[in-house]
Amino acid sequence: MAAERQGGGGGRGAGAEENKEHKDGKDNKENERPAGPQPGGLGDSLGLEILQIVKESQQQHGLRHGDFQRYRGYCSRRLRRLRKTLNFKMGNRHKFTGKKVTEEILSDNRYLLLILMDAERAWSYAMQLKQEANTEPRKRFHLLSRLRKAVKHAEELERLCESNRVDAKTKLEAQAYMAYLTGMLRFEHQEWKAAMEAFNKCKTIYEKLANAFTEEQAVLYNQRVEEISPNIRYCAYNIGDQSAMNELMQMRLRSGGTEGLLAEKLEALITQTRAKQAATMSEVEWRGRTVPVKIDKVRIFLLGLADNEAAIAQAENEETKERLFESLLSECRDAIQAVREELKPDQKQREHSLENDSGKVSNIQYLHSYLTYIKLSTAIKRNESMAKSLQKALLQQQRSDEDGKRSPRPQDLIRLYDIILQNLVELTQLPGLEEDKNFQKEIGLKTLVYKAYRCFFIAQSYVLVKKWSEALVLYERVLKYAREVQSGAGAHRNSLKELPDVQDLITQVNAEKYSLQAAAILDANDPHETESPSQVKDGKPLSERFETFCLDPSLVSKQVSLVHFPPGFQPIPCKPLFFDLALNHVAFPPLEDKVEQKAKSGLTGYIKGIFGFKS
Repeated sequence: MAAERQGGGGGRGAGAEENKEHKDGKDNKENERPAGPQPGGLGDSLGLEILQIVKESQQQHGLRHGDFQRYRGYCSRRLRRLRKTLNFKMGNRHKFTGKKVTEEILSDNRYLLLILMDAERAWSYAMQLKQEANTEPRKRFHLLSRLRKAVKHAEELERLCESNRVDAKTKLEAQAYMAYLTGMLRFEHQEWKAAMEAFNKCKTIYEKLANAFTEEQAVLYNQRVEEISPNIRYCAYNIGDQSAMNELMQMRLRSGGTEGLLAEKLEALITQTRAKQAATMSEVEWRGRTVPVKIDKVRIFLLGLADNEAAIAQAENEETKERLFESLLSECRDAIQAVREELKPDQKQREHSLENDSGKVSNIQYLHSYLTYIKLSTAIKRNESMAKSLQKALLQQQRSDEDGKRSPRPQDLIRLYDIILQNLVELTQLPGLEEDKNFQKEIGLKTLVYKAYRCFFIAQSYVLVKKWSEALVLYERVLKYAREVQSGAGAHRNSLKELPDVQDLITQVNAEKYSLQAAAILDANDPHETESPSQVKDGKPLSERFETFCLDPSLVSKQVSLVHFPPGFQPIPCKPLFFDLALNHVAFPPLEDKVEQKAKSGLTGYIKGIFGFKS
């Protein structure tokens, strides 16, 4: 209790704004009797909306942003206000006197709220310590102690709710709350079977409560069931259910790539599950070479690679698919960084192995190349997926022109294909694959495919500005690339299945060529497009063409051309320079007779100077 009281005081700084609000009168509202049946007549019973109070308090006081310290401070302050309102103080400032809520004094549902806030304060402190335990493992012991304290308060709440004064709904909610905290404690102790039983009990109670009330009241219960389900599947996996991992992946997929506590919990559970599987993984095979995998982070990533790719393939919308792509790329970058750290101290050894093995790279370098290949391939798939969605939007725009937000343009697709081609160039430079002829041939064919599509959309951008000849030349280049792909595919057709079909591109280009030629002929014969001599402008400003009449719409616009400004430079005669040459030939008259002679020096001159005699 002392530790919790101290923690509550520490939360005051984080909740300074809340203190101001409570001073303004919010504390009176919070300390009123919570919603529920109140004693006041025969047959009346106490009631407390436990889950609703807990959820509202958590969302309004820090847990929306994962700030457990702020929520713990709020619980401490609310406990203090409740004790003051109920006159249920724990002694005075000089002496602590412990009091317990008993069934005899249970005349107000705020006594139940008092115990609930005690449990919430201990639970929030445990969750705060869980966040800090990632960098300070010793805090895990304190975390388990606080969870046991929360379970103890929940047991006391459940015992008080067994009284005849409490209604049936509150009894069920107290049992579910007790089962939830017990499951959390067993989960942290890694007692999977006991944790699963507690979570299942909690889930069953909330499902029954959800079915017994209206849809609006059932929303909270269903949300709690969704939060518990990943924990149940993770416990089942640890007990021995191998299908639990697939169900966790489906839960993440159904979440739609949203952010929040549920998504974070699913990611954490999936990572923990893969970490257990990674203990059995020792090597990986790629392009005919087996490489040992000793880094745990790399093992976890490679184990989840197939699941992540399957989840991307099953994504229902582009937003979910994009989020899954970003998650996979982030995990891949972390794995590459872990391998890169192993490469630094092994630099000399790798150079020695290159000399002895005739250019064959070391295992750790080959593993780095494999992970880099996965990262670049995933980036290519992501950009290709974005390009497909942009192509669909471009087709819809051509069919129905709608005003409003910015519509996609061919230039956007050109940028995506530029990035894809850059990734393919990086693939050909991976260490250990320079001598792999099949790999280089495969990358070369993929490069031709994406070059063809890039040229096609460059031609489309020229068509929009009516540059017919440039567009026609680019269409011919597209056909050249496509025929090279068809002639060189041969044994590499399996690797090209995932790429866009070049035959469809050839068909589309032939159709575009005919429409382009027709548009060029119509444009050349259109009298409205030909410029009359009176409308031709040679770029001269108005000051230089007063004698010639021509229609210039720019004269009534904001960018009118009147004169050249700033004016151009013109040659002018330079200022003459004068040199006094006569001075060298002038003879000046002597001036010795006019210059005063220097006074005589010595003792005689000094004496004459004293007595005023002058020479």
